[in-house]
Amino acid sequence: MVRVKLWGSLRTFADGEEWVEVEASNFKELLDALVEKHPGLAPQIKRGVSLALDGVIYREAWFTQIGPENEVILMPYMVGG
Repeated sequence: MVRVKLWGSLRTFADGEEWVEVEASNFKELLDALVEKHPGLAPQIKRGVSLALDGVIYREAWFTQIGPENEVILMPYMVGG
């Protein structure tokens, strides 16, 4: 199981939960499992999310490996500059 912290507004779509656990071994599986567990996340995930894995931010890195030992944070795409 991977423990995922939902950042900011994503919590709203997961019944207010800050942390959720899902079975996944990569970013794509993680997103699919989150949508299955919390269907309200689907529209935001479709718009785009970023993954912080052990402090490194990834965007659209579908096959990035994830394990239970990793710190995983899911957040909406960052916009600005």
